[in-house]
Amino acid sequence: QVQLVESGGGLVQAGGSLRLSCAASGRTFSSAAMGWFRQAPGKEREFVAAINWRGSSTDYADSVKGRFTISRDNSKNTMYLQMNSLKPGDTAVYSCAAKGPSGATIRVDYEYDYWGQGTQVTVSS
Repeated sequence: QVQLVESGGGLVQAGGSLRLSCAASGRTFSSAAMGWFRQAPGKEREFVAAINWRGSSTDYADSVKGRFTISRDNSKNTMYLQMNSLKPGDTAVYSCAAKGPSGATIRVDYEYDYWGQGTQVTVSS
């Protein structure tokens, strides 16, 4: 069993930065594939970024490529999402997800086993 708790969301002006954290409990974190998803009001949940268990492979949605960076620290059971050059279109609830054990990066939400409760990110223009 893995429990996930996101933090780091908030209100930021366009062009600003935020770093989200996803703290995991459970011994399977270090072998789990992890991902970030977001959901804006009235829209479907969408893939943002994914990372494999070792942190050696990452994947990004085209909309965030070059602006967002996903990383993880298995010694701290924590995954991060550094978000730079934020735009109003990035406004959403951001959730982290885990699938373990898995060696791949995963884009599809239904393949994940565990989800956090989400953290709100609001980007003002």
